[in-house]
Amino acid sequence: MIHFLENLPSNIVGFKATGEITEADFTDTVLPKVKALIDKTDKLNYLLLLETSVKNFTIGAWMKDVMMGIKNLTKWNRVAIVSDEEAIRNFTNFFSYLMPGEFKGFEHKDLHEAIDWVSEKSN
Repeated sequence: MIHFLENLPSNIVGFKATGEITEADFTDTVLPKVKALIDKTDKLNYLLLLETSVKNFTIGAWMKDVMMGIKNLTKWNRVAIVSDEEAIRNFTNFFSYLMPGEFKGFEHKDLHEAIDWVSEKSN
């Protein structure tokens, strides 16, 4: 399930992923919040706190994630993926070479640093 993270800076959207992640999680939770932020700021600063394995994302969830990425291709600004899995952090860091915007992986212990970075309070 994906939960919207409250009490974050107003120029970012943040989510926590736990358990199984489905297409409905993206349709009902992620996409409306992403659209609202883009409508407000014309860019996307996105935080994902992963507390589940990427193996728990259904095919439908992956498809919605990919479609969100393509639809908002020119809006991506900063993306932080918070995970204690080194492979996910490395993949996230590499993604900056493939997509517009900056992508950075963080460990759970560095969540506050990730929030500051995504919100553009730090480099």
